[in-house]
Amino acid sequence: MLKNTTIFTISILASAIALSACQPKQAEPKEGQTAASEAVQAEVLKLAGDSEKLTLDLPECDGNSCPEISIERLSSNQAFIDEFIDQQILKQLDHILDISPKLAKENQLATTTENLKASKAQDQAASVAIETPKQKLEQQVAPYLVNFLSLDKELKALSANHQISLMIKPKILNADLPLATVVLNSSSYLGGAHGSSSQRYYNFDLEKKKQVELNDILAPNQKAALEKKAHEVFKAWVIESKLANSVEEYEQAWKFTLSDNFYLSSQGLILQYGEYEIGPYVVGLPRLTIPYDQLQTVLKKQYLPPVEAPASMPTATKAKS
Repeated sequence: MLKNTTIFTISILASAIALSACQPKQAEPKEGQTAASEAVQAEVLKLAGDSEKLTLDLPECDGNSCPEISIERLSSNQAFIDEFIDQQILKQLDHILDISPKLAKENQLATTTENLKASKAQDQAASVAIETPKQKLEQQVAPYLVNFLSLDKELKALSANHQISLMIKPKILNADLPLATVVLNSSSYLGGAHGSSSQRYYNFDLEKKKQVELNDILAPNQKAALEKKAHEVFKAWVIESKLANSVEEYEQAWKFTLSDNFYLSSQGLILQYGEYEIGPYVVGLPRLTIPYDQLQTVLKKQYLPPVEAPASMPTATKAKS
């Protein structure tokens, strides 16, 4: 009986071992695969792309007074940033062309009517087409284009020889850590005494997929300290630029304010200002740069550049005889 039991037990163990041998082994990630996975992750956390020009329907025109308009959007590997910049482009157009809600609605209605007439023969094909982000923005820009061309007609009716123009273009400045940065440049001339321009920076945390504002990069309770340091840079700028005999005299007309338009450059924290914010038109778009060595307790550590380790001192060696 004992012999039979032993034989039976050995038989079960042999079957179990055989069954185990037949099971596929769990594949372990190879070193190359791990490196590839990390490379993909790094690529996701890096802003890459370029601007693409919108196709705008301009009337045929010859001569030096033809209106010029060029609008570009960002096309990158970060869709949430592209969508955000698209909205900022529309806000910029609204600011430049100053379209009232009523006029915008009228322009949209006129554009929609014209588009409807032109596209009836293509309804079937359009129903299966997928609207791209570029095409969507082009439709949203259409009312502003109508207003831009209407302004051109009004100026020409007054015998004005001015050539009106408008340009908006985004560009990637910082591609990855600590913040990805896109600058939105714009310039326009709409028949006044002079043109206008702006430069706005937008910063993003690619991991959290969110916009980062100035308050987000400051250490707790450090906004007053930043304002004080920025004011000192402002004073130096006033004197170096010879804008007035004294800072006190200058600030009677142009009071200092802390801008929230910023980006992290290799030199330090850049505070960008618009026209007429802290100076007359002649100073253009002033910017103040605060070096990182003055911001060690003002910015959160993750937004400061890494501190380089000091080079090791050479050691003296005894010359061999």
